[in-house]
Amino acid sequence: MIRHVVVFTWSPDADAAQRTAVVEALRGLWEAVGGMTALEVAEDAGLSDGNADAVLIADFPDVEAFHRYAQDARHQAVLTEHVRPHLAGRSAVQYEL
Repeated sequence: MIRHVVVFTWSPDADAAQRTAVVEALRGLWEAVGGMTALEVAEDAGLSDGNADAVLIADFPDVEAFHRYAQDARHQAVLTEHVRPHLAGRSAVQYEL
């Protein structure tokens, strides 16, 4: 099993409505793309200064499923239309469970 973790920091120009729309678009990947055994997208709780703004955690049954998701046109469309316009920084890691 592969776990994919992405941490997002939004641009200071991204307002609350835009940030919420990005999070909802990311959550929609569950239905739009599929192939995951689990998906969680959450906004930071604001407990510590300097944290990122949101996180996506997705589990895939194998490497091939992760690659299908990463290359899927619907996933790429969410990145292009929703994420990248509001992104100041991103960090990701994939690891075996």
